Amino acid sequence: MYKTIFELLEKATKKHKDKIAFKDPSREITYQDFVKESKIIGTNLSKNNWFNKPIAIFLDKSINCLTSMIGVNYSGNFYTVIDNKMPTDRIKNIFDTLEPVCVITDLKNKNKLKDLTNNYKIILIDNLTNEIDQPKLDEIKNRIIDTDPMYILFTSGSTGIPKGTILNHRAVITYISWFIEAMGINEKTIFGSQTPFYFSMSVSDVFATMVTGATLNIIPKMLFSFPVKLIEFLNENKINTIYWVPSALCIIANFKALDVILPKYLKKILFAGEVMPMKQLNIWRKKLPNIMYANLFGPTETTDICSYYVVNKDFLDHETLPIGKHCDNCDLLIVKEDNTLANINEEGELLVRGSFLSSGYYKNPDKTKEVFIQNPINNSYPEIVYKTGDIVKINDQGEIIYLSRKDFQIKHMGYRIELGEIESAINALPNIDTCVCIYDTKNSKIVLFYKAKDIKKEEVLKQAKNKLPQYMWPNEIIKIDKIPYNSNGKIDRKKLKNNYEEEL
Repeated sequence: MYKTIFELLEKATKKHKDKIAFKDPSREITYQDFVKESKIIGTNLSKNNWFNKPIAIFLDKSINCLTSMIGVNYSGNFYTVIDNKMPTDRIKNIFDTLEPVCVITDLKNKNKLKDLTNNYKIILIDNLTNEIDQPKLDEIKNRIIDTDPMYILFTSGSTGIPKGTILNHRAVITYISWFIEAMGINEKTIFGSQTPFYFSMSVSDVFATMVTGATLNIIPKMLFSFPVKLIEFLNENKINTIYWVPSALCIIANFKALDVILPKYLKKILFAGEVMPMKQLNIWRKKLPNIMYANLFGPTETTDICSYYVVNKDFLDHETLPIGKHCDNCDLLIVKEDNTLANINEEGELLVRGSFLSSGYYKNPDKTKEVFIQNPINNSYPEIVYKTGDIVKINDQGEIIYLSRKDFQIKHMGYRIELGEIESAINALPNIDTCVCIYDTKNSKIVLFYKAKDIKKEEVLKQAKNKLPQYMWPNEIIKIDKIPYNSNGKIDRKKLKNNYEEEL
């Protein structure tokens, strides 16, 4: 029985020791050397005799960041990867909650920590002693149990304070086992990594690589501003599998980069994190019709994914892609407001149960109790389920359809409206690159932002009237030159709303 990812990594290393495991813009590393560097970090940390303590990692997205993650686990502790480019106040909020016993960084990033870390111990990865104390690491491994925390990912909190989602070893191993089997990941897989390591989507390609003997290429972030060069990078590195946020795929489609150059080696395109517009997905499917496309869905609190849909039929531009069915060893419940199960085509909130679930929120028992609750349809024995806050339904084909977030659902003119439904309709219009809806609660207005080259807002409204009932027509339409994205690559709705409210 394997209790930790690093045990599975060591198993893969026995078979693939000289194979390249990871590549970043500055270097590449074999499986054998990756384990060695991780154990060196683990040995250095073990000298402090910490166990089940939080350790922050403040590094660029790099091989050093990955070896630090596994090194922390070798030492018997859990890590949090900090975005070294996020606002200072958010970093301070994370540190205030986490109170790490130390921060791992390098000389390049050390100065950025001066005003952030109070008196936290700083460990420079550049200055570690080059030793491995295997007996000490073995002693620590024997002490670890699979429900010990492996890492904490901080997500946005409704109060403005980030929530630290705790994932344990068992949740990650169980989830990765499903991901590898369902997505057909093996030693021939070559990933192109888009998502940051502090974002839950990275869990899938990073740990699937470690377990299977695959190779993962860290794609330079700047390439996502140059779609043709991005595809050239995919070809140069023979990348055959990508798992990206839809916004990244839409950039390539909207800039018509696929008319210039095609990814020659791609066999699988996986996406998650936000709704994938069908119009842009259809551009991809037309250009690359014979590869696997899969819509993955899930919150950080389910490790990464709880449902998925392998695209196996054609959809029109205005149609919604299903989120499919539950992952193996993960069960989904759709529950109405009266705590009864929804029937076919009835809306309800998605609840998740099973081993994928997070252990809760770090130092936040109130929020944990609010969303990690007793299963409302089971009154016979204790069973925790997670309330996702996602509104979904099951269609006539037995597929789960995502409708909206609870907080994207508004009451307008006496009607309950899903802002996501308006976005889907507008995104399907010709010449629209991207659109986002917000609700101006103070003035009771649906506000639509859109980015496009050759369509005026009057024409957008005219076409919207043909697609939507009157109560869903946008009350204000604003054309913008640039859609803001957050550090995870997803549309930054909060920034759009704040900017709008400031200008009122």
